[in-house]
Amino acid sequence: MLRAGDQEPVKREETMNFHDLSNLVNYESYARGLGHNLVPLDEVAGFKVRPGFFLENGAVVLPGGVSFTVHSQNASSICLVLFHREQCEPFAVIPFPENYRIGYVYSMIVFGLDIEEFEYAFSVDGIYDPSRGYLFDPTRLLIDPYSKAVTGQSKWGERALSNCHYKSRVVANDFDWGHSRNPQIPMQDLIIYELHVRGFTRHESSGVTNPGTFSGLSEKIPYLKELGINAVELMPIFEFDEMRDVREYKGTKLLDYWGYNPVSFFAPNTGYTASLEYNREGIELKNLVRHFHEHGIEVILDVVFNHTAEGNEHGPVISFKGFDNNVYYMLSPDGHYYNFSGCGNTLNCNHPVVQQMIIECLRYWVTEYRIDGFRFDLASILGRNEDGSPMSKPPLLQMLAYDPILANVKLIAEAWDAGGLYQVGSFPHWSRWSEWNGRYRDDLRCFLKGDSGLAAIVADRLAGSHDLYAPLHRGKNASVNFITCHDGFTLHDLYSYNEKHNEANGWGNSDGENHNNSWNCGAEGETDHPEINRLRNRLVRNALTVLLCSRGTPMLLAGDEFGNTQHGNNNPYCQDNAISWLDWDDLAKNQSLFHFVQKLIALRKKHPALRNGTEDARCGLPAFSKHGVKAWYLDPSPDTRTVAVMFTGLDTEHDCDDIVYVAINAHWESATLQIPRLPGRLRWHLAVDTSLPPGEDIIDDPVLMKITGPLLKMTPRSVVVLIGR
Repeated sequence: MLRAGDQEPVKREETMNFHDLSNLVNYESYARGLGHNLVPLDEVAGFKVRPGFFLENGAVVLPGGVSFTVHSQNASSICLVLFHREQCEPFAVIPFPENYRIGYVYSMIVFGLDIEEFEYAFSVDGIYDPSRGYLFDPTRLLIDPYSKAVTGQSKWGERALSNCHYKSRVVANDFDWGHSRNPQIPMQDLIIYELHVRGFTRHESSGVTNPGTFSGLSEKIPYLKELGINAVELMPIFEFDEMRDVREYKGTKLLDYWGYNPVSFFAPNTGYTASLEYNREGIELKNLVRHFHEHGIEVILDVVFNHTAEGNEHGPVISFKGFDNNVYYMLSPDGHYYNFSGCGNTLNCNHPVVQQMIIECLRYWVTEYRIDGFRFDLASILGRNEDGSPMSKPPLLQMLAYDPILANVKLIAEAWDAGGLYQVGSFPHWSRWSEWNGRYRDDLRCFLKGDSGLAAIVADRLAGSHDLYAPLHRGKNASVNFITCHDGFTLHDLYSYNEKHNEANGWGNSDGENHNNSWNCGAEGETDHPEINRLRNRLVRNALTVLLCSRGTPMLLAGDEFGNTQHGNNNPYCQDNAISWLDWDDLAKNQSLFHFVQKLIALRKKHPALRNGTEDARCGLPAFSKHGVKAWYLDPSPDTRTVAVMFTGLDTEHDCDDIVYVAINAHWESATLQIPRLPGRLRWHLAVDTSLPPGEDIIDDPVLMKITGPLLKMTPRSVVVLIGR
């Protein structure tokens, strides 16, 4: 490493490539427009410099130079370290002059740099005393906490230079969005589809040109549109290190595939691009977002602000540890890391400095990438105080709720953490936050396989879990309903396995959740038994019908619509292979299931009463009612396994009442239900009956029921949907 003040000669004639920026405005006019005379004032280490933009964190491109701004509460000095692209040894070390510091902020404009030819890091000096939380070490090179691009993992699964460290890149944010607009779909109208960017198209059966990339995902937009999806939730796309815990087990290379170990919060994962994007990082992702929006599909990012890839005391020092370890992380009095994330460290989210970073980060993704929403991983951590205790009114969550830039953005909390804090239904919300409803998942899984004592609870879950989310305080759409997600069994596996089968992960099947509320229907794993397969198929359709006919916002796991399997692995976080990749050949094999889901989504979109965003019906029927074997009465006894609910509302588009009746018979015996009479000339029409053969189980245009009197006969383990009109 060069000493501070050392440098290699820089050819000035090669240092003025600023993409199109220099064509937009020349240096003098830019300077005059700012009202500043942006000319060098000093020379440090052979570079012309002047104080930078103290209010602009990170690196900002200027015609003629780059402004670098970082801050540290406890550092004694900071140096900017410059590298030629893809080189491990620096060509210059530039100390920040003392007068280039205001408070804890260091800012410096360096002139004559070509952003395409250099990368940068910082060297931060100060006290080294781990017992007090100080880890300053000037020999360590740190990436910018506000890096918009990070080197080191440009090609998935490979390190560009094995002996090299992460470095930051300067990004030219000059993407032209034109007249592109965010869809701004109301929460109650969303059909969320959770997917992994790489796993969605990596399998050779995907048929895309660039499998496993943002570009490959873009090629699948017509498929998502055909299915009826209007919101995708992307598992982490922040820069992460898939090679962090790379290992081999029985000849298979295991990576940190899911990506829940962020290296940089502001930088997209360059391993998800089809080609290298030097200093243009994010272009492929921005094109993807624009294409989604053009097709009326919103983009929600799964964000991880609860921990970082720096781990515990034995983890690497990448950025935050070296800048201000005891500011960015929750530490015990003796300097050890609190581990409410289960990943070694916990981000100190309610320290003002960290609050500021998170808010600036989300604003950046909304303004530069036009993101429509965020799902916050282990969001309960965002509500913990600096000592780890839960707060009643966490300032960060409140600030996010009221931030003007984020005003139209969906905020979705995973309302628990690995420290035992479970806040489903009680997450601090300010009538702004929605939640992944883990209670919906657990209760519906149990009930649909025939467990007792859940009938009344399940009726509440179908109604939007108003017992958890009081509409007066939480609004009508706080519940994000799901039965499966990335974490756990796929829907196919939920009804194919009693036990997890995570042997391929290399931990002796000790990892992953043990309580899955699953049922194999009589045989563990794949079977040729026709009756078992027919039952499994029906249970899958039962779950999908209930999910898409419940109030709240439904979320589907990618591949569930065509029977994707992980072969019983409920924790494939390390499986970058066929276990996790969607096999698109299954789509051809299970076309009837795909069309079933497609029609269910269309049914939901057609009936506003299901989406809970309507005025009261004119016919006088209540907006929601519970039923059972008897109309208007749901037997509260533990043995009740037959539940029906009725939703009503006003269909303003067609100027008529909208009435939907959903009946679940989770019993292994048939049931006869007394269905409520409709007023006037309204009659019940059959829309869905999962007991019927595939292709006949859902009807595009509901038909008048052929029933004797007010009775509905249901076969064992089936779901029926009726439309009143």
